[in-house]
Amino acid sequence: MKFSPKKQNYSPILRSMVLAGVILLLQACGSKTPATDSAPAPEAPVVVDTKAPSDSKGVGKFTDVKLNAIDASKADLGKAVFATKCTTCHKLTADKFVGPGLLGATKRRTPEWILNMITGPEVMIKTDPVAKKLFEEILTPMANQNIAEADALNILEYLRQNDSK
Repeated sequence: MKFSPKKQNYSPILRSMVLAGVILLLQACGSKTPATDSAPAPEAPVVVDTKAPSDSKGVGKFTDVKLNAIDASKADLGKAVFATKCTTCHKLTADKFVGPGLLGATKRRTPEWILNMITGPEVMIKTDPVAKKLFEEILTPMANQNIAEADALNILEYLRQNDSK
């Protein structure tokens, strides 16, 4: 027994309808916008050098701090707070301990940034590019010591005094 396929004879109208359907289907699947416009371009990564000076004020309640000459009595108060709350993680030298060394911090960072970092480290690490990068380098988040605003200002005076030597 020999198999021979039957030749189908489709009408010209049916062939035209199938062809038109295929063309419509292909057009419906296509996009009128170029592929480069269909997705937003990825943002360029922010490059942050934690050793370089930054004019960032950070994120927090300190937005405009005016500095006067270093107040030695406030620096002494700051030294006492620093000794009880900060020395577990920080040194006043450039040496990393648990946290970064603080020598030169007042030369690299704005007073607002320092105060916001002291009083709100969690928010700073989540939102400020410099604080984020420091966290990536140190791998230990700064603990919130619940330092009062006045104590933070005194610590800043102590750091300024240390950097002025």
